[in-house]
Amino acid sequence: MSLKSRNALITGSTSGIGLAYARALAKEGANICINGFGEAAAIEAERAGIEKEFGVTSIYNGADMTQGAEIAALVKDVETRLGSVDILINNAGIQFVSPIEDFPVEKWDQIIAINLTSAFHAMRAAVPGMKARKWGRIINTASAHSLVASPFKAAYVAAKHGILGLTKTVALEVAAFGVTANSISPGYVWTPLVEKQIPDTMKARNMTKEQVINDVLLSAQPTKQFVTVEQVAATAVFLCSDAAVNITGSNIVMDGGWTAA
Repeated sequence: MSLKSRNALITGSTSGIGLAYARALAKEGANICINGFGEAAAIEAERAGIEKEFGVTSIYNGADMTQGAEIAALVKDVETRLGSVDILINNAGIQFVSPIEDFPVEKWDQIIAINLTSAFHAMRAAVPGMKARKWGRIINTASAHSLVASPFKAAYVAAKHGILGLTKTVALEVAAFGVTANSISPGYVWTPLVEKQIPDTMKARNMTKEQVINDVLLSAQPTKQFVTVEQVAATAVFLCSDAAVNITGSNIVMDGGWTAA
């Protein structure tokens, strides 16, 4: 399969799953726009590394995923610099762990904005071009928490349930235009996002780090293995292929059996 001449925008892609998406798509020949926060030198190293290793054009835009106007401008920037947004992966996400009665309102607002509303803004801006070109692939990173809940994660679970409904709605709207919209729902993937939530979970549940990993994170996954970023990225590449042209409005679950029960 080749994605040469295709242009991909991946939000939240300076590390973790997002960076794996970017590298996997670039390996197939797609030009890439990465987005996210981090140290400027580290981001530039990743951007330049993608360009050198895979022989594609790789650009960076640091749009803030809490700001709708910046997200619309991000899509416009990619269309201007690369020529189009053929593949849109909404991956930006943050987490916060707290009992509902103590959950900071500002954290709720921030998580809903970044994990859910940003995908709305990006799709709203990118869909017209995809429809006009009669080709597009939209992939939203959801989570096993799009299907089931865990305590102390009110905003995250609400956002991930929401992204599933949003994906299905857009899939129906663009189905006749050669555009697909799907979500990928990994279980626990070893990423900076997961690692950073361990101390809060330790505090909330009065557990050690090892107990959180074995008795909380991996307890739900019958395989007792973390999903890898490469596995998630490979699924996205498949969804961009011709073989997946009739997969739309779907939620591809990669959770080691978590939601099978």
